[in-house]
Amino acid sequence: MVRKVKTAEDLRNLLRQIDRRSYPAYKDTRGKYQFQQYVLSIDHVQGDPFAAPSKVSILVPGKVAGFHRECYEEAHRRTAFQDFLLRRVSMKIKDYSFKAKGSGKSGLLGISHPGQEILERSACAVNPQNGDVTIRMEIGFPANGRTINAGELEKILFDFLPLCVRQTLLSASCPKESVEKCLFLADDQLYIREELKKRGLVSFVANGAVLPRKSGISSLPMKDGKAFMSPASMEVTLELPHHGSLVGMGIKKGVTLIVGGGYHGKSTLLEALELGVYNHIAGDGREYVITDETAMKLRAEDGRSIQKTDISMFIRNLPNGRDTNAFYTEDASGSTSQAANTVEAMEAGAQVFLIDEDTSATNFMIRDELMQRVVSRDVEPIIPFIDRVRELYEDYGISTILVAGSCGSYFHKADCIIQMNKYQPVEITALAKREAEGYPYTTGRLDKSGEPDLKRIVKRDAAFAKDDRIKLRTDGTDGFSINREEVDMRYVEQLVDPEQLTSLSYMIKYMKLQVFDGKKTLKEAVESLYTRIGSRGFDAFFGPGGDAACAGGTDGFASRVGGRHAGGAGRDAARTGGEGGALPGNLAMPRRQELYAALNRCRELIRIEGN
Repeated sequence: MVRKVKTAEDLRNLLRQIDRRSYPAYKDTRGKYQFQQYVLSIDHVQGDPFAAPSKVSILVPGKVAGFHRECYEEAHRRTAFQDFLLRRVSMKIKDYSFKAKGSGKSGLLGISHPGQEILERSACAVNPQNGDVTIRMEIGFPANGRTINAGELEKILFDFLPLCVRQTLLSASCPKESVEKCLFLADDQLYIREELKKRGLVSFVANGAVLPRKSGISSLPMKDGKAFMSPASMEVTLELPHHGSLVGMGIKKGVTLIVGGGYHGKSTLLEALELGVYNHIAGDGREYVITDETAMKLRAEDGRSIQKTDISMFIRNLPNGRDTNAFYTEDASGSTSQAANTVEAMEAGAQVFLIDEDTSATNFMIRDELMQRVVSRDVEPIIPFIDRVRELYEDYGISTILVAGSCGSYFHKADCIIQMNKYQPVEITALAKREAEGYPYTTGRLDKSGEPDLKRIVKRDAAFAKDDRIKLRTDGTDGFSINREEVDMRYVEQLVDPEQLTSLSYMIKYMKLQVFDGKKTLKEAVESLYTRIGSRGFDAFFGPGGDAACAGGTDGFASRVGGRHAGGAGRDAARTGGEGGALPGNLAMPRRQELYAALNRCRELIRIEGN
């Protein structure tokens, strides 16, 4: 039902009428109110001052906001511009939150706080047709005990919010140079991504980039971190639309090995490449570190479940006779989990595999010559990755970037070998190949694997659709739960924001209700959702047809402080939900590769069978 837009004075009068009444009277404020420069929508009102904060949104018409169409017509610019506006609002709100005193969450002002990556978020949206700007945030409606303190809420809604809008969301208040810098960087980053494809590259690292981070729990650049400098033999020069000439290291398609002593920057370089699937803000140090957007980090993951995955490319002829063409286990070993992660990445469309020897299963990666002599191939069910890495590239076009600190056998397989020396790369391919001649790697006769069967089908779950109280909960970047099932995402290392996991939980809920019909393959189901996202954005999985009733409210933006990449030490859980179908402001768009990863880590919620 569309609510009539009331005036700001209607809201002021209502607040004065309910002042000092019992807290539930705040529910009467739900609705839309026309302020001078925007429409305020109170979408959800918390039940008491200790509950999750109330949800509000602000719509500034494009004609009032006054931003030029060049800011938002093209998708890549629009995402960067939305991020720019959100950061401005976030900084403004930070100074005002909790100025209104009271019990519980009184006076809390919450909004998404972006990290170093530029993600599409529901907290800020700019309409590409008319330039309307929508901001979604949380407000803790003030109370003394459980008695309404309407005077304090009036200060927030009538003093602070109008000021915030004027100073952050109007063209006149945004420095032209800052807006231009944001848009020009987005153009340059898109240009690099397009050049990767044209030049046969999988990644680019600009000279001068700062790859080390401030600490293990901070994604900020290290102060006085050593600037990256490409080996001369790997230098690529790009003529960016705005930055102009930019020189850096280009990593070509194929098999690339990163070697070097401990603490010399091998993993630091790989981590930068992992996160190069995202654009980064100016000043991050990695704004010109760009990686093929399909790249996936692979690792061993002991204990994960595997459902009907064809791992016969790497594991076959198990002594217990188990079928590895449609392998199933509730408790995978290191080797079987990494084999499944690899094949599932193929299913997810990854064109680049990123692997660190330190987080891999040794018996999955390599069998040395002595072991091959003692334990012959015909009694060893594992075909190590080293014996398939060339096949993956030559037959499937999948490149590999591998960090190796102890296994020189990969020198035989690599197209390019980079040695990290005090955080600086040196290209040593010719030297390493010459040295490898004295240590031949033999595999004996090995047939090609044949293309793995990726036609897995998700069973339909009619019982799930009958549950009208579907509980969703996000636990930082560690995982999420749907009803009582926990989905462990700790080892999906390219997730950078808890809001991506919140989106994943909604996506899977929507797919359970609307997409999985027992006929579509997993790939068909995921691709159909992302086609829908392409035209509808977050409404593709949250909204009519996608938003079943959710229990509880949301602790929402509190979840931004927890988790692996969010810069905090906590693991603040957040229940996700909405009221009346209003889009929440705590969603960030994940890649399809992370959706595949989430679906593959569901134990009971998603039941997969072979074709």
